[in-house]
Amino acid sequence: MLLNKNGTHALMSVSKTLTGTLGGMLVAEGILDENKKCSDYIPELKTSAFGDATIRQVLDMTTALQYSEDYSDPNAEVWAFSAAGNPFPKPANYNGPTNYYDYLKTVKKNGKHGEAFGYKTVNTDVMGWIITKVLNKPLAQILSEKFWEPLGTNFDGYYQIDGAGIAFAGGGFNANLRDLAMFGEMIRNNGYFNNHQILPKKLVEEIKKGGNQKAFEKANYKLLKGWSYKDMWWVTNNEHQAFMARGVHGQAIYVDPKAEMVIVRFASNPVASNSANDPYSLPAYHAVAKYLLTK
Repeated sequence: MLLNKNGTHALMSVSKTLTGTLGGMLVAEGILDENKKCSDYIPELKTSAFGDATIRQVLDMTTALQYSEDYSDPNAEVWAFSAAGNPFPKPANYNGPTNYYDYLKTVKKNGKHGEAFGYKTVNTDVMGWIITKVLNKPLAQILSEKFWEPLGTNFDGYYQIDGAGIAFAGGGFNANLRDLAMFGEMIRNNGYFNNHQILPKKLVEEIKKGGNQKAFEKANYKLLKGWSYKDMWWVTNNEHQAFMARGVHGQAIYVDPKAEMVIVRFASNPVASNSANDPYSLPAYHAVAKYLLTK
């Protein structure tokens, strides 16, 4: 089924990039201290794995967590997280956490923070909690005020929420394709769009530089050699300084500064993992960029 040009689509984990960009924005503005611990902002996280993790480690996902997102494993922690966030009434025999925040308090530590990249959605939901706490507003309102309204978007975006009304920061945002392209173009223009400096220029410059490549390498992404992760953006570190947002089933924002190009993709690939798309989508994005440079 083709998406109506005026419709909305689930961004899946592209939602993470919106949250990470908000977090990076607050760091750049001095509202968040990237060297402070999560528990300095959310005391309820003190006894969890996030208690001694820094804001920077959460933004770059170098936290050491006992948390699996292997959807093929029925015992993976992702299913307990999903059950906590289910907005419908819990079964009579359910005795687990009843919302996203309560689940985040239970995450256990596994290893040492800061040593290795580990792509885990709960990092983003902790960041969403911190952002809402320091600004004292719901995440949807913050996203609207910081991005959607200044961009001059055409359609409302909206979040999936849990039974307590908490937004799913790690994968629950829905938006219009053209509006998301406006967000990508704003990033490509170093935070400037619609006659506004929406993001601090220095934030976009830091994103382009990427994160810790040695930490990223430990995650063993065979199709993403030489990449890194910064403020919840995937950074190619290629000759064009391209970087992107990625979501399961083929969602993407691909920004190529050298080619002055932004590609936004909504998809419903039957295989969730990006590894099903990457062998053809990543070369295609780069090929389009190289073609544009010949014109």
